[in-house]
Order: sequence, then structure tokens, then C-alpha cells
Amino acid sequence: MAISSQRSIDGSRSYSLYLVPGVIGFILIVLIPQLANIGLSFTAWKGVGTPRPVGLQNYHRLLADDQFWGSMYHTLLFIVSMTVIPVCIGLVLAALLFDYVRDQFGEWVSSFFRAGFYLPQILPVTVAGVLWGWILNPVGVINITLKAIGLDNLAQNWIGDATYALAAVSLVIVWIQVGYCLVVFMAGLSRIDPSLYEAADLDGANWWSRLVTLTIPLLAPEIFVVVLTTLIAALKVFAPIFVITAGGPDNSTLVPSYLTYYHFFTTQRVGYAAAIAVVQTTLTIALAVIFLRFQSRQESKG
Repeated sequence: MAISSQRSIDGSRSYSLYLVPGVIGFILIVLIPQLANIGLSFTAWKGVGTPRPVGLQNYHRLLADDQFWGSMYHTLLFIVSMTVIPVCIGLVLAALLFDYVRDQFGEWVSSFFRAGFYLPQILPVTVAGVLWGWILNPVGVINITLKAIGLDNLAQNWIGDATYALAAVSLVIVWIQVGYCLVVFMAGLSRIDPSLYEAADLDGANWWSRLVTLTIPLLAPEIFVVVLTTLIAALKVFAPIFVITAGGPDNSTLVPSYLTYYHFFTTQRVGYAAAIAVVQTTLTIALAVIFLRFQSRQESKG
């Protein structure tokens, strides 16, 4: 018994060695830079020379910065376009492809559409940004089409006008995010027992009833993962903003990540940029913890 116990301990120790590379990578790539960033947030520094300690001055300035609060408001709107809308559309599309298109037209048709919807996820953001910039500019595809069908009054400078820029970028983000939600949900649907849908059919349930009473409740784990990951992505969104609008026009699409980049590389207020990054990271971690605790409570109740 003692020998078996000793072997178990030795085995656990040997397995723990496989964690060492990951732990070292985390410390070097995540932990140390994050601690350095927190330290810089209490200084005034232009990127060269010696940082000058300023205490909480950067955070006091942050609380009174209209640009920062405007960027946080835009982040809330991007949560809708990166999380709420794609999750809803992804659920409906996944259910349609899995529960209707596959049965009516075959597996290959369902797979074709799934791959098509997922394509924006694998496109480089720069390519997608150039594509949509061409579509949305004043002489782009949308305005050409509107003018061709006699709707000249609806043609706008979609990404050059502060009134429409945020909605235009949100449209691009929805286009990018839907494929991710769809693929995860279809993977989740493949683990559901088909007999449940057969029983629902025998009971006379239509497609919408099966979606509400079967698909959504059974996909709760996948929905939680998608909501959490897309919410985190919305809180740190940067690439689409950088490529399409650069935070403009008139700061109408400014987000905290781009504001951090702007102060770091343009105004060279590195300490202030670090403070913005610290606040953004803290909010992201706090929301992730809240979601994880909520999920654990739901699982314990179940």
C-alpha cells in the first residue's frame, strides 16, 4: 500500500513537470509585463529616459477624461455587436443548418454554409478592413447600389461621418463574429441526442418550438463559453477600429484599446496609457470572474 502511494506521488510530480514550460511562458509573457505596466501607470514617462513617479495622478486624470468615458460608452455598444447580436444570429443559423438544411439538402450543403459563415474569422483583419473600407466609402459598393436603384438620398459617407461610423463598424464586427458563434453552436448540437428531436417531432413541435425548448437549454454550456469569450473580445477590441476608422471621425469609434495605443505612440504619455490599460484589464478580469462564478452556481443548482 505504501509503495503504491509512493508511486502515485512520484507520478503526480512527473506530470507536474509538463506544466513548467507553460508556467514559465505565463510569467515571462503575461505576468511580468502586466506588473511592469502597473508600475508605469504610477509614473510620467515619454518612452525614453527615467520614468518620474507621479502617484495616482494618471488615474485622477483618467476619471476626468471625456475621451476615456466616451471610449467606455462605445465599448458597451460594441458588446452588443460582438456578443448579443452574433450570439442570437448564430443560434438561429446553427439550428437552421443542423435541424433543417442538413435534413432537407444533405450534410455537404450544411457544411458549405457553415464554412462560408466562418470565413470572416480566418480572414486577416487588415484584408477585411480594406474590403469593408472599399464597400463603405462614399464611392463604394453600398452607395453605388443605392444610387443605381434610385435611392440617392440614402447614400452616406458611412465611415467618414460621425453619425454613421459607429454603426458601420458594428456591422463589420457582427459579420466577423457570427461565424465563430455558429461553429461553436453547431459543434454543441452534434452532441445532443437525436432522439430528443425525434420525440419533439412526434409531439408536433415546430422548428421554433424545438429551438426554444430543446436547442437553447441544451446548448447552455456552449452559449456561456461564446458569451464569455466574445465579451472579453469586445472589451479589448482594437484591430477593426485601427484598420477601418482609427478611432474617428471625431472620436466616434474610439475604444480604450485604441486610446491606449494613441497615447503610447502619438502623445508619448506612456504612464497615462498604462493607466488606461490597467483599468481595462481590471474590468475584463472582474467580468470574467463574475461570469465564471455565475456559471458554477448554475451548474451546482443543476
